[in-house]
Amino acid sequence: MSYDVFEDDKLHDECGVVGIFLNKKSDSSAKKEYKAYSAKDFNAATLAYYALYALQHRGQESAGIAISDGKEMKLHKGKGSTAEVFNQENLESLTGNIACAHVRYATAGNKSPENAQPMMQGTKLGDIAVAHNGQLVNYEQLREMLEESGCTFQCNSDTEVILKLIARSYKKGLERALIDTIQMIKGSFSLVIMTDDCVIGARDPNGIRPLCLGEVDGGWMLASESCAFDALNGNFVRDIKPGEIVMINKEGVTSYEFGEKTSKHTCVFEYVYFARPDSIMDGIPVNVARERMGACLAKESGVPADVVIGVPDSGLSAAQGYAKATGIPYASGLIKNRYIGRTFIAPTQRERENMVFVKLNAVRSVVDGKRVVVIDDSIVRGTTSRRLVQILRRAGAKEVHFRIASPPVKFPCYFGIDTPTRNELISNKHNVAEICKEIGADTLAFISAKGMLEACRECNPEAFGFCEGCFTGVYPMSVPGEIHGKKL
Repeated sequence: MSYDVFEDDKLHDECGVVGIFLNKKSDSSAKKEYKAYSAKDFNAATLAYYALYALQHRGQESAGIAISDGKEMKLHKGKGSTAEVFNQENLESLTGNIACAHVRYATAGNKSPENAQPMMQGTKLGDIAVAHNGQLVNYEQLREMLEESGCTFQCNSDTEVILKLIARSYKKGLERALIDTIQMIKGSFSLVIMTDDCVIGARDPNGIRPLCLGEVDGGWMLASESCAFDALNGNFVRDIKPGEIVMINKEGVTSYEFGEKTSKHTCVFEYVYFARPDSIMDGIPVNVARERMGACLAKESGVPADVVIGVPDSGLSAAQGYAKATGIPYASGLIKNRYIGRTFIAPTQRERENMVFVKLNAVRSVVDGKRVVVIDDSIVRGTTSRRLVQILRRAGAKEVHFRIASPPVKFPCYFGIDTPTRNELISNKHNVAEICKEIGADTLAFISAKGMLEACRECNPEAFGFCEGCFTGVYPMSVPGEIHGKKL
């Protein structure tokens, strides 16, 4: 059994998606020559590979790349991280100028290899590959409808439902098939779809899951986060709008809406935890948003202390913001052992919980005899927080004050975040005082929902509409009482 207790006590985004279309030669002159790459000129799979590396934080359970050269589509995918799934040999076999790629952390569907993405299917008009970030709330109904019409399924992922719906309508033309499919599916989705001669991106009408457009040397690119463009020395162009379809082919980029009423509800947890701090998402620099969340924490629940430390990695920016706002010195007081990954084996529950002592350690010279403020992004089950307090007290901390850069997580997510059931969420069962006692801290405080949202809006005054369902239980759309076995 592979297990990472530190990561298990966090919320997980389902995945990251990438789409690449190469259609022009790089030219140092002002006028550039546009023509398709041949296999010997370049391999889009290599770009997709590095882009997946940049998005690895969004999923480590499987990775895959589908590639097209305009005539044939190939696919390689498997369980594990990008480096575990791909090597030089299988990358070199994926020759073509169009790529569709994916890294996954499972929510819908189990962790079997069949659920790895992209998913590919042949049709009379050509092959189709689909990579999906998000989760459908009407998956069961759509699957039942497709099965009754004669469709067979190879796995239990909602992405396969999307693929079957597109394939079923493909004879009407790609554009019509996409619109028909997108108008049928409900929930959260950022899609990258590849055919023999184009790559398409689509974002759900609420914009819950992120997707953006960039330009790389030789063509265009779609990705879950802008940091993927930076990894390829490319340029961020813009975010895909809620309810927008973007089609990229040899003619360039075409955009159109698929007819539904749109209202932006970006997942606010992207800014709290999921996204890389160097990404810009819907006009909000993630690192700046986290720093301002830390400053808001200081304003709402400041406490006399000697040092401020952050929990690696997503708590660091908020800790710096807290320290700057209070004038209390910031220091690196917790060190993360980066050589223990998801493959570490710990057979019993007690041993798994104690793995936090191996994964994280306190710097005694920073915390010994000090009143310490610890900033973390969230508390889910409380297991890691309790162990962190023990680690800091063992290193000599005189006081430990926990501050959390998100409100209490009380409700499950139904839109692509792997959350425990209500009963497993410590904030659903206990108030702040009880949680403080449970984890053994001297004091505990969470940022207010208002403060969290204001921190985001300060980064971009035009930002509006966030999904806060995991904090409030109010979702941007109705959800059934149970989805894929996850109960409200």
